[in-house]
Amino acid sequence: MRRCLAAACTAMCLSATAAFAQDPPPLATAINASSGEAAQAGPAHQHTVTSAAWQWGVEATAFGGYNYQYRKFTDFDELESQNWLMTTVARSFSSASHLRIDAMLSFEPFTLRDIGSPQVFQTGETFGGGPLVDYQHPHDLIMNLGAEFSHAIGGSTLLLQAYAVGPAPIGPPVFMHRPSAAENLQAPLSHHYLDATHITPGVVAIGIEREGFKFEVGAFHGQEPDEDRLDLDTAALDSYGARLSWADGPWAIQLSGADLKTPERKSPYDATRVTASVSYFKGDANRSIAWLAAFGQNREVFGKLEAYLIEATRRVSRNAFFMRAEWVAKDILDAGFHPIGTAHTHRQSPVGAMTLGYVRDVSTRAWGTLGVGGDATGYLVPDNLSESYGSPWSFHAFVRYRGKAGATHHSP
Repeated sequence: MRRCLAAACTAMCLSATAAFAQDPPPLATAINASSGEAAQAGPAHQHTVTSAAWQWGVEATAFGGYNYQYRKFTDFDELESQNWLMTTVARSFSSASHLRIDAMLSFEPFTLRDIGSPQVFQTGETFGGGPLVDYQHPHDLIMNLGAEFSHAIGGSTLLLQAYAVGPAPIGPPVFMHRPSAAENLQAPLSHHYLDATHITPGVVAIGIEREGFKFEVGAFHGQEPDEDRLDLDTAALDSYGARLSWADGPWAIQLSGADLKTPERKSPYDATRVTASVSYFKGDANRSIAWLAAFGQNREVFGKLEAYLIEATRRVSRNAFFMRAEWVAKDILDAGFHPIGTAHTHRQSPVGAMTLGYVRDVSTRAWGTLGVGGDATGYLVPDNLSESYGSPWSFHAFVRYRGKAGATHHSP
């Protein structure tokens, strides 16, 4: 029944998006143009609205297919779908003032199992009141809901952001909006070390941008979303972050850090997260190269957990080749609840992962682009997990849809 539901929801997502989608734009534009998250540490702030008209844009991506994960003593397989739908409404009030309203939905609460998508060594958030291990949780139905106002002052631009749900000012752009990961449906094992704060219940931020440099500071709720993927979480702004970024042509660099109030629901302790990344994108819809190298560290009372990531996508006409390599320190052996006063150093398990994948666009029409592809992942297992995991590996086979639509609407 779950597999039938996943297939049905994926079909509904594709058919609903196809009803309004126009010819898809070049890959980088499709990923970055209207997403506030994608612009966090990317190119300098740009405004495409040139009149007093309200303008809107919609973008959609959906992967649907087969997921197989093998580890010692057991294996996992699912028919599932990872998907998201982004909408943007924007208006210029003058040559200097611009407003953008963002909303982003995911149907993963319906197209993935309640526990999430099987993924060897993945950790972060909870299920059934316990720490989630070997699964990537479904994204919330409402992934983004908020607005950004920008105003030019001389050669600088002032940015004001407020989100009921949105990206906190920390980390590189989330994996689903990175050109370097555009064809990879699987969340990085380093997701909760780098970019998991893209779904944060409550964000208020201010920034200043000048000559390619951008500095942002903000307050937000530090705890991960709860297990109810259909509700809209509300909570106090109890955490703080800052990010400095620079972009010039194909290059983008960011450094960021945040103090997080009890980020994990099964741990009563605060944490500090620091990240750094450099990325590169050059090309167009027919030929492009994109890569990102990133570092993330969670400083917890139990120790410092670090993650290193390199990923890239190479597109040649209808063909896209992608890879991801990671080294991540996991604390799987000591995951769980630790009352105040029982702090101790967690045993760390340094895990390596290498993914290679390929996608071919088989149909490009007015309603969007369909691609067919797959990937395979191998793992390096530390000694303290070898008895439990053996020599794990995994693969995906999938169909990918991507579409975009937009129009201009004049204000009443």
